[in-house]
Amino acid sequence: EIGSDKNHVHFLLQSVPTYSPTKIARTIKSITAREIFSQAPGVKRALWGGAFWGSGFYINTVGRHSNEQVIAAYVKNQGSEKDYQVLHRNNDIQLNLF
Repeated sequence: EIGSDKNHVHFLLQSVPTYSPTKIARTIKSITAREIFSQAPGVKRALWGGAFWGSGFYINTVGRHSNEQVIAAYVKNQGSEKDYQVLHRNNDIQLNLF
């Protein structure tokens, strides 16, 4: 699932263990920024050539102390419920980044 609330975007995704979570986050940020700048050049001008994404991110993985449902609830409960908007769900088209 991909959702947003005000000025944050939340991704719930699944990957193979070949890629580190940090590499996945950096790749998603890079690809989405490049696509947004190419499809909406005004965004890059509004940022004065600056970065689209902030430098930080939060990652949680499924393992001994967490499972997919816990992480999904965390993503869904960020911000206030009235501000959260689902942008993509797993039953929509598959997003291929790699």
